[in-house]
Amino acid sequence: MREKFIKFKSIDVAFTDEGKGKAVVFLHGFLASKEMWRPFSKELSKTQRVITIDLLGHGKTACLSYVHTMEEMAEAVQEVMHHLKLRKYFLVGHSLGGYVSLALAENNPDNLKGLIMFHSSAKADNKQKKVDRGRAIKIVKRNAKVFINEAIPNLFNIKYKPYKRGIAQIKKLALATSKQGIVAALEGMKNRLDREIILKFAPYPVLYIIGEEDNVLPFEDLIVQAKLPENGNYLLLKKVGHMGFIEAKKETYSAVKKFVASN
Repeated sequence: MREKFIKFKSIDVAFTDEGKGKAVVFLHGFLASKEMWRPFSKELSKTQRVITIDLLGHGKTACLSYVHTMEEMAEAVQEVMHHLKLRKYFLVGHSLGGYVSLALAENNPDNLKGLIMFHSSAKADNKQKKVDRGRAIKIVKRNAKVFINEAIPNLFNIKYKPYKRGIAQIKKLALATSKQGIVAALEGMKNRLDREIILKFAPYPVLYIIGEEDNVLPFEDLIVQAKLPENGNYLLLKKVGHMGFIEAKKETYSAVKKFVASN
């Protein structure tokens, strides 16, 4: 998987582009990078064109400012799409990647062939969540490693099965994220807009992938959101937390593959 770069404003944005077929764009979650999608892209690129992108301040993409808004992250993704001359594509966004996907969809609805919200939400942070983000920012500024060591295990459902390898894998990606990149993303997520209206009037099919044991996003809320689009559906994963691409790899990959093939 050969890494490529394009210039966005004053920085380089890293991405990969492989395979032929329908274009499927994967956007990673907070503290991760495009590397998290490697097992998916390796398989899916045999039948489709797969693009993975490092969001601002993550992976090999540098920081642009103190706050990385969802709109600015979406603008960077759109710049990659322009560079690749892609007008129609599927978006698959995990957590933060889903927030960015909706910001992109708001301004470019005709470009989407479909949207997969992978353990993600269209809602803005509520009052308590904003307070929690603020606390997290203070911890990161003091010691990012402490924050990462506490945050990552909570993303998995460890009630039924210890995902030691998965936790180690995501921690490695997180520890490679700069302190500035972590803070900028937290600030951006804290102040992001509510985009449930974008879902309600989506002219493209939408699939929610939901973990019943998600400690970050209550599954009941996501099921309600999944029913907002006229052409909306959801996959509810039992005994799965916020990291279904690891916790239920076969099931989630199959859902993505089927969604792309049928739309």
